[in-house]
Amino acid sequence: MFQVVRNRVLPCWRSIIVVLAPLLLLPLPLSRMKEAECGYVILIMAIFWMTEALPLPVTSLIPVVALPLFGIMETSDVSTAYMKDTNMMFIGGLILALAIQFCNLHKRAALAVLLLVGAKPRWLLAGFMGTTAFLSMWISNTATTAMMVPIVDAVAAELYKEDDVEMVRSISQSTVATSSGSVEELVPSESIERAKQSAAAEAERRRKVRAGIMISTSYCSVIGGTGSLIGSSPQLALKGIIQETFGATELNFASWMAFTVPGMFINLLFVWVWLQVIFIGLCRRTDGGREKEVIKVIRQKFKDLGPMTFHEIAVLVLFILCVALWFFRDPGFMPGWAELFGSAEKVDDATAAMLIVVLLFIIPAKSPFGCQEEQSETDGGSHKPSSALLEWKYVQDRLPWGVILLLGGGYALSDATKKSGLSNWIGVQLAGMVVLPPFLIMLVVCVITAAITEVASNTAVANIFLPILADTAIAIRINPLYFMIPVTATCSYAFMLPVSTPPNAIAFAAANMKPNEMMKAGWFIKLVCVIVICVTMETWGNVVFGSKQFPEWANVTAITLRT
Repeated sequence: MFQVVRNRVLPCWRSIIVVLAPLLLLPLPLSRMKEAECGYVILIMAIFWMTEALPLPVTSLIPVVALPLFGIMETSDVSTAYMKDTNMMFIGGLILALAIQFCNLHKRAALAVLLLVGAKPRWLLAGFMGTTAFLSMWISNTATTAMMVPIVDAVAAELYKEDDVEMVRSISQSTVATSSGSVEELVPSESIERAKQSAAAEAERRRKVRAGIMISTSYCSVIGGTGSLIGSSPQLALKGIIQETFGATELNFASWMAFTVPGMFINLLFVWVWLQVIFIGLCRRTDGGREKEVIKVIRQKFKDLGPMTFHEIAVLVLFILCVALWFFRDPGFMPGWAELFGSAEKVDDATAAMLIVVLLFIIPAKSPFGCQEEQSETDGGSHKPSSALLEWKYVQDRLPWGVILLLGGGYALSDATKKSGLSNWIGVQLAGMVVLPPFLIMLVVCVITAAITEVASNTAVANIFLPILADTAIAIRINPLYFMIPVTATCSYAFMLPVSTPPNAIAFAAANMKPNEMMKAGWFIKLVCVIVICVTMETWGNVVFGSKQFPEWANVTAITLRT
């Protein structure tokens, strides 16, 4: 019987979940209540998202089928949710990130920073961490890690290249000398054994140093991704859900960075110290003799990029312009540029992002005037116009269309919870939580989120938790941002398992780590990040968002829900 289950049933577990989940939850829609029908769709999608019984983007399309059939929303309304302005901003940010990769500007920035920090392992670690975190604020976590790992590999190989060879050679010569019957024993057998143990210990130490620097690229890409509103998809899910539920709030690009960047630096400092404790050693002497060689390798890689081209300069200028447009659209501490065109509600961040995207495909890569031509070596010396800063084929092949559908599915569910009355019902049920301290509620929810995100998609977890937290906050008269922002950041804090996020998988495989090493390093970092984000919201969050007061925009929503 067990053999049959193992060979016939377990390989089909995904199909079993796809069939059983809707059947077991069938009593909900049979009640013929809109709230229960909407809950039925949400629970099915939550199960499919967390188990990945279906591909995540496919699960995200279920609302287009289920919500109209249950009469909760019209098909046109559901479809509109998949291309809200927040999703357009996300697409624009991704295309800008692809432009940075397309011209290799990210590699130039990374190598320049490494030249500044030096070659000692702990400072190399700091350099890689800072570079990775900054790039990850604007480029996807996966792309940042994939770009940094080969650089780490080259630097680590140069750091220990010749010492290992000399060590093995010394041990081999000692062994030959003692095993030869024609020569006098040069080294006692005990000394040979100690030398072998010392060599093995040194090789293990160097492996751990390399692993520590390698895994830092994953951890810092995750932490850095929380530093800007476009750094990770959970932030975009938050922005879309808040905008759809409450309208205008204190949350914008500038306020998000003002709140998260201080906490990001604190988390990076703890990660830097902890990885030294686990992998490098805080007081261990470094390989000073190899530092010049490492710097030489980094400098050579930097030289191989050549002088900065017009292509890179133009993309850098557009990147800075885009960030400035996002930051100063409605900064809060001064009138934003959006006021020139009506109001910040009419001109959102997606407009700025798409303006930059259009310019990427207009400005030529070779000439500031658009008329310089480059000679073709394969066409008999004929000329062709200079290509643009970015090519659509490059974007088409690399844009993560599945994540866009994932965000859209979350927005559709958010709309459905309001129109079905499920959000009102949840708010009533959760009103009893008013007896608990708000900080305790936030901490517990963040811990639960941090545990679930190790085995489920970050964006999927955000889409499931954020609408519920919005209703909870309204029910107990707490600023919804007080709960929603920490949980959004916590959705990204997946550090313990290689399968938690693609960056973890990339770094784990490249570092040849042991699973228990990642668990040992990751649990403390996760704990620190959760505590830091909760304490930051309790203190600094009240300054940036007024999180201790129940805002007027949430009060209007509460009145609407009750009526």
